[in-house]
Amino acid sequence: QVQLVESGGGLVQAGGSLRLSCTASTRVFSISSVGWYRQAPGKQRELVATIRSGGNTNYADSVKGRFTISRDNAKRTVYLQMNSLKPEDTAVYYCNAVPQWNAYWGQGTQVTVSS
Repeated sequence: QVQLVESGGGLVQAGGSLRLSCTASTRVFSISSVGWYRQAPGKQRELVATIRSGGNTNYADSVKGRFTISRDNAKRTVYLQMNSLKPEDTAVYYCNAVPQWNAYWGQGTQVTVSS
């Protein structure tokens, strides 16, 4: 069984930066694409960034140019560097496989951006 643990969230002012981390509890062989998702209160989860094992990345239009996803396979960790944060980025952020695998959902990490 694989557990994904997110960390790095916090409260930041608009224009600030955060780096989120997602670490797998055990070695993962089956996940080739990993993504960061976010869910604002009362909203559905949305995929904001994706990275494949080969390094190819994709971003939602809302975060392009501001967020960067990366992975360190040796550390079983995926990162999300978030710059120029906006209040609309406020959400709980989760990592998961892409496409999502329900068994992998963790608790997420809260990101709150104040104006």
